[in-house]
Amino acid sequence: MTDAFGEGTPEHHSDVKAGETLVRVADLRTYYGETGRFGGAPVKAVDGVSLDIEKGETLGLVGESGSGKTTLGRTLVRLERATDGRVEYAGTDVTALAGDELKAWRRNAQMVFQDPESSLNERLPVGELVKEPLDVHGWRTPRERRERVRGLLERVGLAEEHYYRYPHQFSGGQRQRVGIARALALEPEFVVLDEPVSALDASVQAKILNLLEDLQDEIGLTYLFIAHDLSVVEHVCDRVAVLYLGQLLEVGPVADVFDDPANPYTHALLSAIPDPDPTAETARITLRGTPPSPRDPPSGCRFSTRCPAKIRPGEYADLDDDVWDAVEAVRDVLRQRANAEVGALERLAQYAGLADPHADVEEVVADAFAGLDVPAGVERTVEAAAGRAASGDVEGAERLLADEFGSECERAPPAEHAVGEAGRISRCHRHEPGVQSSSEYLADHDRR
Repeated sequence: MTDAFGEGTPEHHSDVKAGETLVRVADLRTYYGETGRFGGAPVKAVDGVSLDIEKGETLGLVGESGSGKTTLGRTLVRLERATDGRVEYAGTDVTALAGDELKAWRRNAQMVFQDPESSLNERLPVGELVKEPLDVHGWRTPRERRERVRGLLERVGLAEEHYYRYPHQFSGGQRQRVGIARALALEPEFVVLDEPVSALDASVQAKILNLLEDLQDEIGLTYLFIAHDLSVVEHVCDRVAVLYLGQLLEVGPVADVFDDPANPYTHALLSAIPDPDPTAETARITLRGTPPSPRDPPSGCRFSTRCPAKIRPGEYADLDDDVWDAVEAVRDVLRQRANAEVGALERLAQYAGLADPHADVEEVVADAFAGLDVPAGVERTVEAAAGRAASGDVEGAERLLADEFGSECERAPPAEHAVGEAGRISRCHRHEPGVQSSSEYLADHDRR
């Protein structure tokens, strides 16, 4: 195989063949922050991710903002240090590499960043920016480096005279082409693309995506494509991985996942894709609230606090959907207030018994249940919880509602289940035997 410059397969490339696992991620964790009495819990940006990426494929990584997508991508190329777990590249654990070994490996893994403006040094002409990785690794002679940079610029759709221009003299699409040329300078096998077209308009997006596909075909690149635009993922990716609050909830071939999502979170993401037909009726799933703090994620299923298909306790299986949603809304408010992040001085005051955790939820309860026919038992429990909150025991109020209305989804993390074919997996309690599937539940309860 020859690369885009007719120089043959680089010697530093692995012997992994197309379709075989090139990158294997095993129980990867990346945490930020220190623990301690007044320091707070660490931010669990990536928390137990296991994933295989095959040579020559494009794996899409999707999820809401703050789900950990960029942190996962940066950890895979060692721009962030893993807290625990392994990242194996062609069988080598790259999390253990250091010094010259790490520097040598980095020729095989590069990253294209989301913002083509902030990721380029405005003080250097683009030719020097693209040449910098070649200089750092001592690639051949200075003359050959300059020639290679000119070839790279031409390959990504720029001209030779652009060598001496500065980033501010280029459009957003051109700057992203510079970023791609820089990432390809050392002839990597694996490239992390962190939302490479999100800052560009539609016409420029198409050109950049076509360029990336052409380069993949010609050079044999393997991509991790991080994106929030699912229509782009559907167009360019072979498989898709769905990340929520640092954990993978579903992984599978793009066509299968988009046609028949298995996980409730995937259902919600796909329902948000805009329909190009303005007259078409869409059934968007609106998720309640925002994701919990990654400092204190739910102990069961990460998605349980917002899931529209959460399994109800048996005695409330037939409870009116609006009443159930009202209960969940009150629980969400109490949960957020009980887990609200506070500063070091406030933590010190709480530790010394000086802080007043008073929280009044009476208005929240009144608004949530306004106009609803609430069963007497539900009303008594909610009023008792509101009373505890009013007396300052917000955590006790939260526990009371959890004991009465808590779900098995909240008590234990879901197991990984094989769904469909082709190695597709999903993590959801609704895959357990005898439980209605997410698709059936969402359809029956008019949630889609």
